[in-house]
Amino acid sequence: MHIAILTFDGFNELDSLIALGLLHRIKRPGWRVSLCCPTPEVTSMNGVTVRAQSLLEEAGTADAVIVGSGVRTREVVDDAALMARLALDPEHQLIAAQCSGTLVLARMGLLGTVPACTDLTTRPWVQAAGVEVLHQPFHAQGNVATAGGCLASPYLAAWIIARSEGLEAASAALHYVAPVGEKDAYVANALGRIGPYLQA
Repeated sequence: MHIAILTFDGFNELDSLIALGLLHRIKRPGWRVSLCCPTPEVTSMNGVTVRAQSLLEEAGTADAVIVGSGVRTREVVDDAALMARLALDPEHQLIAAQCSGTLVLARMGLLGTVPACTDLTTRPWVQAAGVEVLHQPFHAQGNVATAGGCLASPYLAAWIIARSEGLEAASAALHYVAPVGEKDAYVANALGRIGPYLQA
């Protein structure tokens, strides 16, 4: 199981790195989570430089993909050569997007008539791409999920874990990272957000 977290220059650390940390709570052979970047290194919106663990072309063969957000997403979607390197297929992959990452899915035509979640800043751009934006933190339909707000990233990670490893594994991962004294309430809230969208 390879989960690629698409991470571009200007990325939001909360989106890429919280999801990375939570997904790494799953410890089993073959489970791999990577920061998937267009170049060997990318620098965040706050000046943190990270090394790519995989390159964009590998996202096409990943079992699941999270499209992170950042301050340069509009540049990303306007870069035809960069976008041509992305080949995502919701028929064969779990695909999730965080905040402005939803704009990437919209521009790729992966949302169609499905409503989506995004952050308040990105909302008008996603709407301009012809996608209905919901005023909620998480939504999923089939193999595509979107989230709005930096701290909604655990919902995407938990959704991928639940779809891949089951609800118990997602609950355990969330419980581990939840604040002490709030663990049960935190897990219940998160599962309450993603639960209605999990396929039987």
